[in-house]
Amino acid sequence: MRHKDSAGKRPDTKGFTLLEILVSLAIMAIAMTLVLQLFSANLRAVVRSGDLISATVRGDSRIREILAEPSLTEIAWSEATEDGYRMDISVSEAMKERTDNLPVKMMEVALTVRWFEGVKEKSLTLKTMKTAERVIPGSPVIPAKAGI
Repeated sequence: MRHKDSAGKRPDTKGFTLLEILVSLAIMAIAMTLVLQLFSANLRAVVRSGDLISATVRGDSRIREILAEPSLTEIAWSEATEDGYRMDISVSEAMKERTDNLPVKMMEVALTVRWFEGVKEKSLTLKTMKTAERVIPGSPVIPAKAGI
């Protein structure tokens, strides 16, 4: 039974009870926690993709430098950059049985970029091919003429 005031009317029942406020605060706290966890997961993904993009750009730049060399020979080596990337590079002849009778040979350039993300080592491998003049042992090397 509700109490009536002195005029015999019911008091206003507008507003929230303490229990309603506590329940709504608990729901908001749970929702905010979930949203913050989503943001932190997205930030970690952005950092990982930034590392991958940086490694890709460095690897692509280095592979272009190698391809700019006029003659490629079979060789493999490793090098390290100042910012913590290690590059393992190998140049090898590819499709040898298909190109034996041609004046050119196909050279495959494989470059693996390695870096550490926390305690895990990550790597990315880039591969490309380039034709190179075949040098037959005992034959004179004739330099290519420049275009007119």
